[in-house]
Amino acid sequence: MTLIKSISGIRGTIGGRPGDNLTPLDIVKFTTAYVRFLGERKQGRLRIVVGRDARLSGEMVGDLIEGALLGCGADVVNVGLCTTPGVELAVTAHEADGGIIITASHNPRQWNALKLLDADGEFLSDAEGKRVLELAERSDFEFPEVDALGHVLSRESFNDEHIRRVLALPLVDVDAVRRKRFKVVVDAVNSVGGIVIPKLLRELGCEVVELNCEPTGEFAHNPEPLPENLTEIAAAVVREKADLGVVVDPDVDRLAFVSEDGSMFVEEYTLVAVADYVLSHRKGDTVSNLSSSRALRDVTERRGGRYHASAVGEVNVVAKMKEVGAVIGGEGNGGVIYPELHYGRDALVGVALFLTYLAQTGLRMTALRATYPAYYASKNKIALTPAIDVDKVLREIKDRYAGEQVNDIDGVKIDFAENWVHLRKSNTEPIIRIYTEARSMAEADALAQRFIGELREICNL
Repeated sequence: MTLIKSISGIRGTIGGRPGDNLTPLDIVKFTTAYVRFLGERKQGRLRIVVGRDARLSGEMVGDLIEGALLGCGADVVNVGLCTTPGVELAVTAHEADGGIIITASHNPRQWNALKLLDADGEFLSDAEGKRVLELAERSDFEFPEVDALGHVLSRESFNDEHIRRVLALPLVDVDAVRRKRFKVVVDAVNSVGGIVIPKLLRELGCEVVELNCEPTGEFAHNPEPLPENLTEIAAAVVREKADLGVVVDPDVDRLAFVSEDGSMFVEEYTLVAVADYVLSHRKGDTVSNLSSSRALRDVTERRGGRYHASAVGEVNVVAKMKEVGAVIGGEGNGGVIYPELHYGRDALVGVALFLTYLAQTGLRMTALRATYPAYYASKNKIALTPAIDVDKVLREIKDRYAGEQVNDIDGVKIDFAENWVHLRKSNTEPIIRIYTEARSMAEADALAQRFIGELREICNL
């Protein structure tokens, strides 16, 4: 079964049987439930923005969604090929009641998904997402008659407007970046990033070498921007004698950099570096999720701010950012959230702020990276039998380490003086995920093995 329903939307592999995979029937059913949900909040005609990444099934899924929206009596603003942050911005720009982003993010080519937004261009809350899922299981919806069908209000790209808004930010020093004339290699994995990232960079006066920038949806490699998937751009940066490489995922909400020597800047440090720059101009607090690097905390405190942790998930990071009034936040997967533009992970704003910092410091990528504390992360998991009470197991771990700094808002995270471990249960299978971070890879791996041993002992495995 590859149809996954969650509070953030619905995703699955294309084709197969309804209810088991992402089929036309599932797409229409879920879109209808979303319209019903919005209709509970507003009387009268709804306006909904629709945009998609370049994956192979995108046009088909988009046509089904548009038709379903019109058939439900909602008006549509179709922004076509658009990044996830671009669709989020388009919702508020068009004063819409919501938006649907058609993207499976970093999932392989056979996957697609519907991600749902509210009127602020932000992802639905837990309660709101559950309401949509509940409505999707009901069959008592009455569709409007012909005179009440919706209309397509516009079919117009939002990409140029997104770029314009990024360049207009006060902390984006366009002139400083242009003077540096950076040479940049871009790997956009043949999705929509191949349209917007090179254009943004050229607006900033950069010489751009395009790699996998044709938005064909035929991903040139595994689309998740992890080091093992980025050997091609690492070689290209060295070969082209470029200043850096820029890597985005298919919907352009995650950002990774490659240094001038072909080494990874490391995805975790995308947010760290951008936050360091922002905090040098805007005093304040930061937020990332519990599984993100401790380096953000270190940088924040060095700049005189306070660091706050949230549960894993963009919607949780955003909620915490609003609660504490954070000036910047995000996730360790390369997701930068800059509230001055909007509350969403945005690779375009990450690129512009990072290049401004690089230009102002005059440092090369490797030298800038060396200014940050070095941490190494290890990600593991342990499979349990279905009969094991995972929550009880995590409570036992929490009790064992009651004398340490423990956070239980999302699983159990234990902060030791020199390292940390975060244990989270999966919502879809009987496993516990074990994330550790330490000053060396050997220490991170050793900490992970220590807790795997404790979990096996508790579970009698």
